[in-house]
Amino acid sequence: MLNRKLACYPALILIALTGVSDLAVASSHREAPFITRFPKVDGTDFYAFRSYEPGRDGFVTFLANYSPLQDAYGGPNYFTLDPEALYEIHVDNNGDGKEDLSFQFRFKQTFKNLTVPVGGKQVSVPLTNIGQIGDVNPATLNVSESYSVTVVRGDRRGGARAPAGSFEKPVDNIGNKSIPDYPGYAKKHIYPINLPGCTTAGRVFVGQRKEGFGVNLGETFDLVNIKAPATAFDAGAEDKGLNVLGSKNITTIALEVPIACLTAGSESVIGAWTTASLRQGRLLNSQPNGFNTASKEGGAWSQVSRLGMPLVNEVVIGLKDKDRFNASKPQDDGQFADYVTNPALPALLEILFGSAGVKAPTNFPRNDLVTACLTGVPGLNQPANVKASEMLRLNTTTPVAAKGGQNRLGVIGGDNAGFPNGRRPGDDVVDIELRVAMGRLCKLSLGCKPEDAPSGAIDFTDGALVNDSQFDAAFPYLKDPLPGSPNPNTK
Repeated sequence: MLNRKLACYPALILIALTGVSDLAVASSHREAPFITRFPKVDGTDFYAFRSYEPGRDGFVTFLANYSPLQDAYGGPNYFTLDPEALYEIHVDNNGDGKEDLSFQFRFKQTFKNLTVPVGGKQVSVPLTNIGQIGDVNPATLNVSESYSVTVVRGDRRGGARAPAGSFEKPVDNIGNKSIPDYPGYAKKHIYPINLPGCTTAGRVFVGQRKEGFGVNLGETFDLVNIKAPATAFDAGAEDKGLNVLGSKNITTIALEVPIACLTAGSESVIGAWTTASLRQGRLLNSQPNGFNTASKEGGAWSQVSRLGMPLVNEVVIGLKDKDRFNASKPQDDGQFADYVTNPALPALLEILFGSAGVKAPTNFPRNDLVTACLTGVPGLNQPANVKASEMLRLNTTTPVAAKGGQNRLGVIGGDNAGFPNGRRPGDDVVDIELRVAMGRLCKLSLGCKPEDAPSGAIDFTDGALVNDSQFDAAFPYLKDPLPGSPNPNTK
């Protein structure tokens, strides 16, 4: 059954009001006031699952998505990551809410200042490329991106650090004329990575992918401007074709790590989350002269983005605390407990849709959500010694389900390899969370009584179907990005 994601569930409740209607939800896009100013470090979705590519079930794959709502035609600069930022994936392998292992990614841009002859002069071009691209870091690419990976054991800032190599990042999918074979080009950027302390190599890829999440954002945030949920399930309601993210791309940091390098002792459950940090000081240059000289950053790192379970900060955490949550650590999540034990969104949904029979659960505190969101489910993915804290928790001993055999509802659909036991790309977390947020666990007498959840039996759905058929069967799993050209909206 569903677990800790429940902290996000109240948020989903917001979507829950869509019931069997047309609404869909985004995970963590533009979710806090401060992060709207820095989209390059805005974490949007985070996945952690045992690799289901054939022959790779001894590995865990982490996917950390950043830079939301990318239009494929977004040139001439497209969607590079921030060379002044620190992107991280953290792993807690003993249940105490603190990172025991962190994978740090730093990015570098190399400007080649490509020129063309014009009237006897060499003039710098205004574009990203001046010819076709097929190989890694070609001469026709005006700005190339590379990145380094560092492994930190213990505290992310004070622990033992060891470099794991430097790698090239592919340019975004400019279009079919510039990059005739983008799938082949992207595959050249999947690298083996020798992680310090591991006897088996993993894999790493960073680059643009097709957005895998679904959302009908406008109606959701317009006081959930959709029809009230039905009391009985409507056939076909899960796929209304209103996924506004279907035409967007995303930037993915993908890392595959041997399970033996992640776990500690006899504990098979790991917790994971991703963060991004910026330097505390920024000085703007009133007269920039050259590439990337408009500002100068310095000082200590300041965390500005945090993401484990989907939708937590977007629709669960109160507006006054959204920036605080992004700067916080799981070990300190007690400060946000009221948002889980006494969630606001179910109450708002009842106000908006009470005339249609929607009723919020009545058990307070919502201990069913605490278990589901903050500790993991006993016997499924709860560590032996656990401190309540929000993150994705994955039992690394649960057998994988191959592509084509995964249930989009994860654990509540009878597939223990799915959400909330980690999260795979094909897990429909919105539908799962909606049903749990509105009291599905109470109907199963898990942490509350059936009468505590008058609407708990409704099969809520956001109308944007997600399943494993929409993704690849091999690393990095998310599909190749949409090209900027040809534009399907023009003839």
